[in-house]
Amino acid sequence: MKNLFRRKGLALASVILLIVIITAAVDRGAFGTLFTEGKYDTEEHMVETLMAKTATPGVAIVSSKQGNTDYKVYGYADVDLDKKVTEESLFELGSTTKAFTALAIILLKDEGKLAFSDSVSEYLPRFVPTFQEENVNITIDQLLAHTSGIPSWSIKLIPEGTTENLLDETINKISDISLDTYPGAEYQYATVNYDILAMIIEKVTGTSYQNYVTQNILVPLKMTDSYFSTGQEQKPDQLTRGYRVFFGKSFQYDAPRYYGNIAAGYLVTNIKDLEHWMNAQLGMGDIPEGLRRAIQQSHEVDLQTAGYEEKNQYYSYGWSNDPEERVISHSGSNPNYSSHFIMDIGKLEAVLVLTNLNSTAPSLIAHNLHENMNGNPMNKFTYDDSYILLDLIFSFLALLTAISLSLKVIKLAGGSKQNKNVEKTRNKRIIVIFVIILRAMLLVLVIFWPYLLNNNYYMISVWMSYSLFLWMGLVSLSCMLSIILNLKKIGVLRSNLS
Repeated sequence: MKNLFRRKGLALASVILLIVIITAAVDRGAFGTLFTEGKYDTEEHMVETLMAKTATPGVAIVSSKQGNTDYKVYGYADVDLDKKVTEESLFELGSTTKAFTALAIILLKDEGKLAFSDSVSEYLPRFVPTFQEENVNITIDQLLAHTSGIPSWSIKLIPEGTTENLLDETINKISDISLDTYPGAEYQYATVNYDILAMIIEKVTGTSYQNYVTQNILVPLKMTDSYFSTGQEQKPDQLTRGYRVFFGKSFQYDAPRYYGNIAAGYLVTNIKDLEHWMNAQLGMGDIPEGLRRAIQQSHEVDLQTAGYEEKNQYYSYGWSNDPEERVISHSGSNPNYSSHFIMDIGKLEAVLVLTNLNSTAPSLIAHNLHENMNGNPMNKFTYDDSYILLDLIFSFLALLTAISLSLKVIKLAGGSKQNKNVEKTRNKRIIVIFVIILRAMLLVLVIFWPYLLNNNYYMISVWMSYSLFLWMGLVSLSCMLSIILNLKKIGVLRSNLS
């Protein structure tokens, strides 16, 4: 009996310690802020509210209205060093990089070095995708519009690393990919479309993708602080730290690097340089004539080749384009950065937002500022940020699972009572076997669900909150303890029947 109490005491102490650790990790202030209304009466209050609700450390904004430019900065470039965001602070753009890649393709087309209707295989002979087990051709304009049929999940095929051969390796990995739809039939956003475009640029020009874009776009636009993050460069002092959310709080996160995805998400820049990019899109500033024509063409929509996103919304040349309103926009997400650009070409208005955490904050801020420019009320946080909500859900699930796991530990330490009622014993045995089967099925589901969604553990670890992994680990332990407890119970029930 004394040993039993000792085991229960140790189990209870372990339970209390586990709960205390997990509860302490939960940022109750951050979660509380998520459910408070916040203030939206001014631009500053709106930005601060959305930053608090998404746990975003730092924000940089450049906006323009009929040629009047405004810079706004909030929060921290590095929280630990108490380093504030400034106009020079550098951020990774994520997928808003794609507009630069598309512009490079337009420049090469204008030089007569390629045509939009050209087949990819003309430049990359080893690239032979299939549809329904038959070889098919993808054209350059289909890559530009995300109508190639390449599936979205192909992002997981991009290898991690910073060596120069990784763009080539990325193409090799997708060279015989099975397409979801016939090329040109449907729009499906797949980031590797633009990696293929980068390789075509290199084949046509004989130089690296980043060198061509730098010399033909960044330098002419005087974007002198901007560069492509290949992992090889010397990091400048003004580069912000990237973050990710865990238990409602942002933590520094040095995300893996993907040289093979450089053309789709790894331009590093600041709002001072982006002012030049913004003005070029709005047709202002001293721009070389060839580049000006290419930029104007990037705003056009060919309905025969553009990707149809929704009513009056098309994907064309690296932009989500509303041809009726003459508004182009794009969001960008890397594992530890995000951005959103809105350019109202007709009204000569633009808002560009950069953050050092992957969330919907830049999109929400950009849309609110654009609405405010036009005298419309700003919208409140709509709880549609999947990264924040997943972290919230799995943080609480992890806490609940920890409590359940702890109770099982106490029960396991306590042993099982004998029951001499034979009929009840038989019924209980059936129930226990059923519970074991259910727990085993849940364990298998928890372990293998990423693969059921055409994903893998690596991609989840890169992009999602660690609270998901914590919950998965605790659920797996809980299932295994439950199976052990019930197997032990079967042994007791068997002895009762004998």
